[in-house]
Amino acid sequence: MRKNTLNALLVAAGLLLTGPLMACTNFLVTKGASADGSTMITYAADSHVLYGELYFRPAADYPEGAMLDVYEWDTGKYLGKIKQVRHTYSVVGNINEHQVAIGETTYGGLPGLVDTTGIIDYGSLMYITLQRAKTAREAIRIMGELVAEYGYYSSGESFSISDPNEVWILEMIGKGSPQVVKDKRGRTRTVHNKGAVWVAMRIPDGYISGHANQARITTFPLNDPENCIYSPDVISFAREKGYFTGADQDFSFSDTYAPLDFGAARFCEARVWAGFNQVSSGMDKYVDYAKGVNLKNRMPLWVKPDRKLTVKDVIGMMRDYYQGTELDMTKDVGAGPYQSIVRWRPMTWKVDGETYFHERAISTQQTGFSFVAQSRGWLPDPVGGILWFSVDDTYSTVYVPMYCGITEVPESYAVGNGSMMEFSDNSAFWVFNQVSNLAYTRYKDMIADIQKVQSALEGKFISYTDVVDKAAVELYQKDPAKAREFLTDYSVNQGNSTVMRWKELYRYLFTKYLDGNVKVKDGNNQNPKVKFPGYDESYYRLIIEKTGDKFKYQGGSH
Repeated sequence: MRKNTLNALLVAAGLLLTGPLMACTNFLVTKGASADGSTMITYAADSHVLYGELYFRPAADYPEGAMLDVYEWDTGKYLGKIKQVRHTYSVVGNINEHQVAIGETTYGGLPGLVDTTGIIDYGSLMYITLQRAKTAREAIRIMGELVAEYGYYSSGESFSISDPNEVWILEMIGKGSPQVVKDKRGRTRTVHNKGAVWVAMRIPDGYISGHANQARITTFPLNDPENCIYSPDVISFAREKGYFTGADQDFSFSDTYAPLDFGAARFCEARVWAGFNQVSSGMDKYVDYAKGVNLKNRMPLWVKPDRKLTVKDVIGMMRDYYQGTELDMTKDVGAGPYQSIVRWRPMTWKVDGETYFHERAISTQQTGFSFVAQSRGWLPDPVGGILWFSVDDTYSTVYVPMYCGITEVPESYAVGNGSMMEFSDNSAFWVFNQVSNLAYTRYKDMIADIQKVQSALEGKFISYTDVVDKAAVELYQKDPAKAREFLTDYSVNQGNSTVMRWKELYRYLFTKYLDGNVKVKDGNNQNPKVKFPGYDESYYRLIIEKTGDKFKYQGGSH
């Protein structure tokens, strides 16, 4: 999600400002890096004001000359009209019927490069492209053409783009708003560098990549269109603006348009490092970079995982809070007595004139929705694409399979079922938030109960996949419409039943942990067995450290 302009959101010390912030995480997995030969991309759409819901755009036909109204995804602001194509493809969330998927993270980049007159914002760019592209390469071409023709309204953006065969990272930034300039004779004219500069790189097969609100493409091959595509002025525009003066082969997109600093490393690149660290050995040598103390020791754009990754593995990458590393969020005092992995915002604060910060992990409380998009080229498109979709905090949510060929989405996940300021007891977003926010009060205990149900549901979905695939393919060979109907029924039922199961989980947790106790049924007795587990010894020691003998027990009954 939007990070506005990164450098405008960093204080002089390189720390994030305390205002609202939208920050996301993506990972990209190639065919050769996956256990089954699928491609996968992930996306956590993180924002304190993003309502998690599953978008659905059916395929449609339009008359010659039809126009499309464009509204900014973040705000709903009307930006203008563009030409509509004659036919659009159906899109479920962020994957279309041809198994093309797109995710994003915003890095902001150099200030002054947002075009306030542009019509295409980054969100519209994703969803319009998904309605028009059959392959990842075609998506890249369409995205470049759209911003060139209509102007790019957003700040710097990294996109993950995949199809069943290829996975690409595309990084883009605008060229600024129209400027009125004077010549030597005092005459004025308007100068407008419309469009955007960008570069896209194909992730080598067998490797994985990632991005999290910091541009990651540095130097790139200038004569390898099979693996690298870029706007013709990506270097010349930088020269024109005085951003770059070296040789073309030394041009670095990130260093030019989004220079690194402490905040970009510690809050953004650290998340990429954490995901890589889960599946690839050798990441220890980049821990100083992730901590922001050695920006010259930059991580590579892609790494080779130690093993072929499953859907379960990739979901696990999205559930990272630096566990098992020195940044583990359950190990510092901010975790409280119940080893919480969340920190309430603001991310930075001041004490005695010094600025301090919380870690920013992949798993975070303000996730609106997240997904793992899986594209499988050996299956018919409506069957091959699965959007493993979830709402709320990645660590305590459930990823539910939504096949890309479905014709409707579950009511509990559908657009319009509640909103950020309108509670709905049948909305996946609100039901999952009820459970996670209850768990934040006694995290280490409740998360164990949550993960039992989470694991059972996701395990069931994964185990069912082969059976569902086989049945759908058999139907598809006879009647493609029947196959779509079958997949729709399956996906809708799994989504709605998951929400019902999560409602039951909430009632169970609320009853079990009422008033800070832990209660379990005692046979047929009316009253339950009650335990008073208290706090960890480490927390009691912290109380003693801060209060001395103030609470020392002096004897007598208690």
